[in-house]
Amino acid sequence: MPHPFQFALFVAVPLALAGALVGAARVSAVSGGYAYIQRIALPPASGRIGLPEVRGPLGAGRPLVVLDAGHGGHDPGAGKEPLAEKTLTLQLAQALRDELLKGGGIRVAMTRDDDRFLLLPERSGIARRLNADLFLSIHADSVENNEGAHGASVYTLSERGGNEAAALLAARENRADTINGISLAGTSDAVSAILVDLSQREAQAKSEEFARLILREATGRMPLHDQHVQSAAFVVLKSPDMPSVLFESGYVSNPGEAAKLASPEGRATFAQATARAIRLYFARQSHP
Repeated sequence: MPHPFQFALFVAVPLALAGALVGAARVSAVSGGYAYIQRIALPPASGRIGLPEVRGPLGAGRPLVVLDAGHGGHDPGAGKEPLAEKTLTLQLAQALRDELLKGGGIRVAMTRDDDRFLLLPERSGIARRLNADLFLSIHADSVENNEGAHGASVYTLSERGGNEAAALLAARENRADTINGISLAGTSDAVSAILVDLSQREAQAKSEEFARLILREATGRMPLHDQHVQSAAFVVLKSPDMPSVLFESGYVSNPGEAAKLASPEGRATFAQATARAIRLYFARQSHP
C-alpha cells in the first residue's frame, strides 16, 4: 500500500501542473496572446440526473404515466420560436398532465417541466427508475418544402429496434438488472436473453394497444396523418419492460396546424383525447 505522503504527491503534482498551465494561459490572454479560457459547467459527478416530482393520488398502487416533452434546451427540434417543437411539445405535455390530474386516479410525472435538455436514454431511463406503467413521448413532425403536410401520427418501436434493444440490454446490464421485477442476477446469458425477449414482447403488445387507443380517441377530434400505428427504431422507445409510445401531434412545419395546436383550444383537444386513451388503457389493464 502506498505511503500517505507518496499518495499526496501523486495527487498534488498533477494538480499543481494543471494550475500552472491555467495561470500561464491567463497571463498569455491578458498580454494579448492567443490563449483563450472558457469555463464549462460539468454535470454532477454521479452522472445521474434527479427524478422529477410524481403528482397525483398517493399510493404506489395507482398507475403512473411518464410524459416526455420532446427536445428542449439547446435542442429546439423542428420549427422556430415562438413555435419551435420544444416549446409546443412542452405546452402539450403540460396540458395533458393537468387533464389527467383533473380527472384523478392516475399519477403523472414529466421528464422535463421546463426548457432543459435531456439525452434520449435519460428520458426513458427516468420512467424506468420511477417504475412507470406507461411512457408517452410527445413530438411534432416536420417536412421540408411542404407546408401543407398535416395530421398526427403514433409510433411504437419497430421489431428491429426492439431486438437490438434486447441484445444491448442483456449485454450492458450483465445480468444485474431487473425485468418486470424479476432479477437477472445469477442467470445465464441464454436465460437473461429469454427473459428480456419475453418482457419486450409483452411491452410491445401493450404499446401497440395503447397506440391504437390514441388513434381511436383522436379520430374526429384531431387531424390524422396516418390512420394506422407506425413503427420506427426510436431510441426513446427502447425500454424492454415498459409500454412506450411516441405521439407526433402534428406538423410544426405547417404554420396553421402549429398555431392551432399551440392555441388553448388545440391544447385542450390534444389533452382530452390523449387522456381518454390513457384512462381506457389502464382500465383494460386492470380488467383484461
